[in-house]
Amino acid sequence: MQRGTFEWMKSVNKTTILNKIRLSGSISRADIAKETGITPPTVSSIVKELIDENLVKESHIGQSTGGRKPTLLQLKEDGYYVIGIDAGSKIIKGIVCDLVGQIHSRAEAEICPNITKEKFLDCLLTVVEQLLTKNQHNTGKVLGIGVAMHGVIDIETGTSLSSVNSGLINVPIKQTLENKFGLPVKVENNSRAMTLGEFWFGNENDIKRFAVINIGRGVGSGLIVDNKLIHGAQGVTGEIGHTTISLEGERCSCGNIGCFETFVTGDAIVRRAKRMIPSAPENLTAEEVYRLAKQGEKQYIQILEETGRLIGIGIVNFIHTVNPDKIILSGGVMKSKEIIFPIIKKTIHERVLIDKLREETIIEVSKLGDDITELGAAALWLNDLFY
Repeated sequence: MQRGTFEWMKSVNKTTILNKIRLSGSISRADIAKETGITPPTVSSIVKELIDENLVKESHIGQSTGGRKPTLLQLKEDGYYVIGIDAGSKIIKGIVCDLVGQIHSRAEAEICPNITKEKFLDCLLTVVEQLLTKNQHNTGKVLGIGVAMHGVIDIETGTSLSSVNSGLINVPIKQTLENKFGLPVKVENNSRAMTLGEFWFGNENDIKRFAVINIGRGVGSGLIVDNKLIHGAQGVTGEIGHTTISLEGERCSCGNIGCFETFVTGDAIVRRAKRMIPSAPENLTAEEVYRLAKQGEKQYIQILEETGRLIGIGIVNFIHTVNPDKIILSGGVMKSKEIIFPIIKKTIHERVLIDKLREETIIEVSKLGDDITELGAAALWLNDLFY
């Protein structure tokens, strides 16, 4: 399926039927008509097109309700594939997945400190080339490449405008990949891509206003409203890590003082531990803080509990500003969830404005694995296909 052939998918009926099949797992033509209100002849005609386009397949025979047993329809998982790339500040990881997110191959490349724009793009090209080589037998079925990149992204041009963590500026990701491989490319902020991955593969499709807050080396968020990612006028919606929560705090890597990010990232946890615990080793890591806290070391437990309180304050600001139905917390810091999550929830409960926010705002920790950013990058194309 080439770029132009997405246009035929955009009719309301085709989109409705394809999503009904996807979300149902398996369903008959008659049930599609009954549940969508689309006439049976129209359903049959559109289903034929979907089968011809390699998106839908006929599966096992369903249960009879008195007449002929119906043939059930399913999404054809291996009808097409998508490449998803997590372009991190230390490593670039890539996958090839099918239409339901099953991963078929992987590749990765390390990023050296103070990498140049040119070297970064070379690493990116290498990862994509490895993935395409591993999937030569399916090259014609690749819909496109999705890239998740930290920092501020111009999604129209697919350019990484500014990345605080790596120091890269104005990186032409989309142009470079499309020129090399001839495949369409989408580039998105990593937290927003992660949000899309959680939405698609975490069974969250029934949530109207859905958000993810990612807390790791940095802090970012994404918001989906009515199945669409929200970007804002200049594409910086979700940069909650750079909201100010203290006028007298530390200087952030972005240059401002007292950003939320300076209080709750892994590096911030280490700095706080070294400041508050005289015996803390010089080579302390956030993982070590968590390990010591799990062993019952009270000072390290207190460090993580304070982190939970600070995260809770940031989330209260987010709730009062965005008012989502559901928030998923993800990222490396949330691996210490058994210690910090109860404090986060307690802080939110104490500080939100009204009871309805306490009772109706769902807050959970991600149950998906470490592949979620790559899957989210792949979902940039799946979202385009299905919506």
